[in-house]
Amino acid sequence: MVPAEILANQVKAYNPHSNSGLIAAAYEYGERMHDGQLRRSGEPYFTHPVAVAFLLAEQRLDDATIITALLHDTIEDTKSTYTEIALRFGDEIAQLVNGVTKLTNLELSSNQNAQAENFRKLLMAMSKDVRVLLVKLADRLHNMRTIRHLRYEKQVRKARETMDIYAPLAGRMGMQWMRDELEDISFRILNPEARKSIIRRFVTLRRETGDVIPKITDDIRAVLAQAKVDAEVFGREKKPYSIWRKMQEKGEGFSRLSDIYGFRIITASAVDCYVALGAVHKRWAAVPGRFKDYISAPKSNGYRSIHTTVSGRDGKQVEVQIRTQQMHTVAETGVAAHWSYRDGERFENPFAVDPFRWLSTITAGFEGAEDSDDFLEHVKLEMFTDQVFCFTPKGEVVKLPKGATPIDFAYAIHTRIGDSCVGAKVDGRRVPLWTKLKNGQSVTIIRAEGQRPQPSWEDMVVTGRAKSAIRRSLRGERRATQIRLGREIARVALERVGKKATDKALATAAKRMGEDDLEDVLAKLGAAEITGRDLIGALYPEIIRHSADGPEERDPSSPIVIGLGSGQEGRPAPCCSPIPGERIVGIAVRGKGVMIHAIDCAELTNYEDQPDRWIDLRWADSHSTPDHEVKIELVMANDTGVLGRICTLIGEQRSNITNIQFTDRKPDYYRMLVDIEVRDMEHLTHVLTAIDADSDIAEVRRHRNVSSGGLSTTTS
Repeated sequence: MVPAEILANQVKAYNPHSNSGLIAAAYEYGERMHDGQLRRSGEPYFTHPVAVAFLLAEQRLDDATIITALLHDTIEDTKSTYTEIALRFGDEIAQLVNGVTKLTNLELSSNQNAQAENFRKLLMAMSKDVRVLLVKLADRLHNMRTIRHLRYEKQVRKARETMDIYAPLAGRMGMQWMRDELEDISFRILNPEARKSIIRRFVTLRRETGDVIPKITDDIRAVLAQAKVDAEVFGREKKPYSIWRKMQEKGEGFSRLSDIYGFRIITASAVDCYVALGAVHKRWAAVPGRFKDYISAPKSNGYRSIHTTVSGRDGKQVEVQIRTQQMHTVAETGVAAHWSYRDGERFENPFAVDPFRWLSTITAGFEGAEDSDDFLEHVKLEMFTDQVFCFTPKGEVVKLPKGATPIDFAYAIHTRIGDSCVGAKVDGRRVPLWTKLKNGQSVTIIRAEGQRPQPSWEDMVVTGRAKSAIRRSLRGERRATQIRLGREIARVALERVGKKATDKALATAAKRMGEDDLEDVLAKLGAAEITGRDLIGALYPEIIRHSADGPEERDPSSPIVIGLGSGQEGRPAPCCSPIPGERIVGIAVRGKGVMIHAIDCAELTNYEDQPDRWIDLRWADSHSTPDHEVKIELVMANDTGVLGRICTLIGEQRSNITNIQFTDRKPDYYRMLVDIEVRDMEHLTHVLTAIDADSDIAEVRRHRNVSSGGLSTTTS
């Protein structure tokens, strides 16, 4: 185990003002607290906190972060307490250690709901101090480096969690080197054969062509020297997982990939970056569509660089990244650059993003998420995707995830603009709203007063901000529709018993039913969560009691039919829901009694070879109570007042609505299923005829379900 003096001296080397005594005291305290504890490898457990501290010292971080690394497992795994750490090392370090402890206890690989809620807690902890996450990422990296000592099942679980959560998060924070290593270790565990295959291909390529990296590096240096650009040039092979991901995305084999080699040009100034770009493009042909300028349009995590792909030596396509040394520091360490030291002082890198401002830009879009699933979706959409940069007509840059559409663009500017979007122009040409935007395009949003988000938009957008705003609008619109429908249902239900659906009566019903206000009652009526009978029962229970005592009230699930044997119970089959006036037949079903089918029910074909199960039935003569439920399907114009008028028509035919379900919503027409109660076939025919006579009804028919997946309908 590396002694405390070496760690303290390493920190002192980049920060002469470091408190070496406090680091040594934290080292001694942590070693004493973990005394006797062993890792799976058999090493003393404290070797792990020390390794995490050294990882963070390599990032040139402050004393508080280094000490937190040494103590990050003490509260969780030893008898140490928050109070004791605060007394010994101060409140700042105690809060950091406690924050890391909370992150360690989050099960980010658990079930969807728990994962979503834990993600919310993770970002809350980050928002208080990003150093908490820096320690946690270093902790995960060291654990992944030593993961071979765990049993295989746990290795796979940790690797999956790292690949899904920690590696993308490290990348989103700008710590690309850490993301690459975390992904490569996880890839080795999750898909070892694929990784070995790619490594073998690299070995074969080197044997066939030699090591081309030094040759191409020399070529680039010669070009830059000729252009009088003072710069460093580095070349590398892409990581196996990066190669594998490109193969999967492009559906191509290893030999067809164009950028398995990458080169970096580090210049003294931003001006030199563009001079170097011109020199490279003058010497080698640029590959169309493979140019990105992140210097003029930086990523939100502070990343700045020019990316281009050229056809280099022997026609090999290589990726070239061009940036300054300060940009390179941010590209390698991300938000950690905010705390880094140089020459003994906190180094103010002009390109380092303030982590708290950075976090606010990430979490701003999450405010509309109403539940944990929404939040998790936003995290994955907003944090773990590449970006495209588009422009408003005034030249302002709008950053969006890869795959974003004009609707995403509109909502990124303002929710009001997104809600009222009716079209878009990209580079001056009208395009469909589902068009995927590309880097550098200029987007103009066409708006119209009165326009509202459409349900289909949710499938077109990729940003959490847009999805949340669309869902919020649709929820409000759906509630307004349910309230309007509920008011009609309440009016019809109460008029049938000689009462009026006044606001006072509805408010009284809300109070008696435990709802907040009358709109909640109406919304539940419109959503079929409660029925008109429930409303009457809340206001006039004596009417319901009287109705229950009357001779006409009976259990609708037990129809009166003739032909059932002694002790047999008949139930209407849900596939055809037969009603009086239709010819019926019974099918004996073990454990369910007798299922009553209409004679033309398609399900009866399943019993053609079982004649012993068939029972001849017919309806009894008297059926005056409308208690047989049937489902009707109708297509109606999407216009003001049509739905209320249809509900009134059904009520005027002395039929009751028990449920309404919209199956398709278009700007001009709605398709819906309505469950109604009727006496018999004659009653149903009257209802269908009354609805069909309305000029705003395009189609109405009885709807029957078939359990095998088919659909049988009888048109009015």
